[in-house]
Amino acid sequence: MLTDEVLVKKVAATEGVDERIVRKGFDAGTIVIPYNRKRPQEIEPIGIGQGLRTKVNANIGTSPSIADLKQEKQKLRAATDAGADTVMDLSTGGDIDAVRQAIIAASTVPIGTVPIYQAACDSPKLKKSLVELSVDEIFAGIRKHLEDGVDFLTVHTGLTQAGVERLRNRKRLAGIVSRGGAMMVEWMMFNKAENPLAEYFDRLLELTAEFGACLSLGDGLRPGALADASDRPQIQELLIIGEQVDRARAAGVQAMVEGPGHMPLDQIEMNVKLQKEICHGAPFYVLGPLVTDVAPGYDHIVSAIGGAIAGMHGADFLCYVTPSEHLGLPDADDVRVGTIVSRIAAHAADIAKYPQRARKWDEEMSKLRERFKWDEMIAASLDPAEARKRFDRYPKQAEDVCTMCGEFCAIKHSREALGG
Repeated sequence: MLTDEVLVKKVAATEGVDERIVRKGFDAGTIVIPYNRKRPQEIEPIGIGQGLRTKVNANIGTSPSIADLKQEKQKLRAATDAGADTVMDLSTGGDIDAVRQAIIAASTVPIGTVPIYQAACDSPKLKKSLVELSVDEIFAGIRKHLEDGVDFLTVHTGLTQAGVERLRNRKRLAGIVSRGGAMMVEWMMFNKAENPLAEYFDRLLELTAEFGACLSLGDGLRPGALADASDRPQIQELLIIGEQVDRARAAGVQAMVEGPGHMPLDQIEMNVKLQKEICHGAPFYVLGPLVTDVAPGYDHIVSAIGGAIAGMHGADFLCYVTPSEHLGLPDADDVRVGTIVSRIAAHAADIAKYPQRARKWDEEMSKLRERFKWDEMIAASLDPAEARKRFDRYPKQAEDVCTMCGEFCAIKHSREALGG
């Protein structure tokens, strides 16, 4: 088990920043370090938040249609090999306990989950439907995940009866697109009761504190269409989450905040700054944002565009989107591509936020490119395997040119012309 002091030291060393910066942010809650003190094996901790590199999460997990543990292990490996900083297991099909435990055992990075899925999958074993579960049974699922060693939990605590009523009045184009959010609303409507994770938030904090894990306060009312972005239900939920962040900090529990969702380019900066203000600088974890609704099959690119802009304006953590978003369960190749594209967005954001640190990589690449150091350039790239595949596609005419320009290489000719 790593102490908070050791976690801070390790994060500072990995990030290449002064340990005092990480300590100050960790104590203030503007930096979180997702790490379950009771996880079964050690991992290299990562920090998320102000002053640190923008991080990337990859989602994996089974569905009721496809539940293959071997495939999930392949997806985990694809995500971590591609450089994902964390992985979330969102399994809802098959033996989700076995899947989660296998992923935690095999992972070298922090693992997150959505425990309400556990409640939904366990309810048939109790001969109940999800909506018939008691508050204690819902909390039992949360404890199960923490005892297995999950490092951060998405919990839809800001979704309340008042928010549901506002949603009814709003008549959104896409309604609720959060799977966990929809489950909570279904439970609330059936029981004519408040969201138990909101009503018993102090109980949730006490349970989380026992394991030292991190809460990711989920956006159950995030917009799932551009037309729904920045509406009153979304903002009301954010206001409630902001208050819950304060309560978590007072209880000594780490908390980050999840954000939209589908959103036009011109609303991203405002949403990030609003979250930072309302949540007092809590780390912001965004899904995308996806900046157009019309590109199924290319939503990883749509998400990266929004993620780069969100990151530039202060978002700290990008949840990747794969080419299969809105279409079906991703496979290992989708996971790899989604992770790489999201890492590009995160790095582009860091160039804007922390140019002195982030641009060193780009400047080194430019030097190698200018000197035709092909092998070194490929090795230094964000995805060396893909770069090598494309470089070797056609035979080269000479060592100092590629097959794009050949003898008309601009760098070569300008160097000769200018005597460089």
